[in-house]
Amino acid sequence: MAKRTLIGTLTFCMLLGVAGAASARDLSDCERNGSQARLAASAAKTEQQLVAKAPARDCPDLSAEMKASTPGRANPANAVPMPRSPSSATLPADVSASSIIHAKDFTVLVKRPENATGETLVLLHGSGGDETTLMALASRIAPRAVLMGIRGRIVQDGKKRWYKRITPTQFDQNDIRSEANAFANFLHGMVTRRMLDLDHTTFLGYSNGANLLAALSVLHPGLIERAILLRPMSVLDKIPDVSLSGTRFLIVAGDTDQTYAPLAPALEAMLRGHGARLDIHTIKANHGLGNEDAKVAGEWLARSTAVSLN
Repeated sequence: MAKRTLIGTLTFCMLLGVAGAASARDLSDCERNGSQARLAASAAKTEQQLVAKAPARDCPDLSAEMKASTPGRANPANAVPMPRSPSSATLPADVSASSIIHAKDFTVLVKRPENATGETLVLLHGSGGDETTLMALASRIAPRAVLMGIRGRIVQDGKKRWYKRITPTQFDQNDIRSEANAFANFLHGMVTRRMLDLDHTTFLGYSNGANLLAALSVLHPGLIERAILLRPMSVLDKIPDVSLSGTRFLIVAGDTDQTYAPLAPALEAMLRGHGARLDIHTIKANHGLGNEDAKVAGEWLARSTAVSLN
């Protein structure tokens, strides 16, 4: 009997030891992940990728600790108030049924060439793209410009986007305005921290990203001075009565882009009607991008930059 009791006690102690080791291993893994996150946040110099990641499963959330150790950022004086996001009950049926993830922050990737000029290209991807998608094209358009790729905050049915979609040509109006406001705040913050000079910045958007830029230009007039819009359309149902007299646009449509090319003239009329200066090109292409886009955009940007410097 005593022997059985002794064996049972030893077995119980061994189980406690294994459980303790497993707990220690899990905690050390979490601490190591936290250390790597802190190192990654401070390491990037010439090429930066700022990504907000959720903590590993069963790990303590280190985000509050990291925020507490980061110096506070002053809110820009001209920050735009963020409207409330609509609840799923108020959205059309096909939108509320979609899988939608809304990130808190914009992810940014910056590439600076060795012989960089003072010009910056801010890149807004199309549906399903990310902050890297337009880098190769942009480096051909402006080889010596600093490239700043930005990822939209919406993921709908697995695809990264700039705002919620209802159909291929209809979009959630509240979400367009909410995301435009968030992006405007983001840009003001970059300017405040002297990470961006809007007088020497050209925005380059493709499809969904181009549409956000067009909406941003009328929702926040004066924020964009030059923009290249590739395969765009007008997405706002109601257009504010604003002046775009200080804004220049290059619009490039594809002649075989059956869905979106027919919608480009409405956007052109809207921008021109608000005083914007437009250069419009229709090239032999579908909705995809190619060599002709790089050629047309590069020549236009060279002329626009020269005009701005004079």
